[in-house]
Amino acid sequence: MRAGLSTRERTILDQLVSDEHLIVQAEDVSRIAQVDRSDANVILSKLAKKGWLQRLVRGKYVVIPVGAATDTPAAEFAWQIASQLYAPCMISGWSAAEHWGLTDQIFNVISLVSRKSQRTKDQRVGGVRFRIRTLPAEKLFGGTNVWSGTIKSQVADPHRTLIDILDAPDFGGGGRHVADIAKEYWKSRHADDETLLAYATRFDRGTVFKRMGLLAEQYGNPSEDWLRRCAAGCSRGISLFDPDGPSTGKIRSRWRIRVNIPLEET
Repeated sequence: MRAGLSTRERTILDQLVSDEHLIVQAEDVSRIAQVDRSDANVILSKLAKKGWLQRLVRGKYVVIPVGAATDTPAAEFAWQIASQLYAPCMISGWSAAEHWGLTDQIFNVISLVSRKSQRTKDQRVGGVRFRIRTLPAEKLFGGTNVWSGTIKSQVADPHRTLIDILDAPDFGGGGRHVADIAKEYWKSRHADDETLLAYATRFDRGTVFKRMGLLAEQYGNPSEDWLRRCAAGCSRGISLFDPDGPSTGKIRSRWRIRVNIPLEET
């Protein structure tokens, strides 16, 4: 249950809502109320205790809308919050696969790639769990904007989503789930061999070519020329299809990969 607001608190809250602030910090309150940072933090803490703000991490809050069905709006705006907390970043992995209809499996963790270095890849913010992969700036491409009102977040497009989970199968829910997502990709309207190969070339990771070539041959309909170009990008040595799987399984010599999970037939 929310506690009452003072005149100043109501003015601050009304202005934050009017400005369409998603994440609120001390400098926002300082600007509105013309107070120093210390006083602004006290105001934020009081608004949170009264049930008008939800604390995300130290010094960062989100406004709880009037009439909200829950006092934890972070769950409702998880993508948008992630896009601001971990910027520059984009939603990818299993979360993007769900968004594009490439999987029916529901994950309770938001997956994203970020250029911002993190202390740990698994984090909980405002009751929402996030899985973050850190990548260098040159590998952060292939995103598209998704809007919630006037607040945007970036999500990896279907091709980039597949590249990310081919690079790190655990980011797609594990090797078997990655194979299922890839199968759905090549069945879907999103499938585009040339765009996928261009993304893989730009991403420049040999194991991506290995897994991509294997799965394209298994579930897609690529030309022999495409397969040759894909094979040219494969790194040396034999890699596991699922790095977290067993070290047994048939080796596909063309792709220099050990298939250590069962693959469904087309």
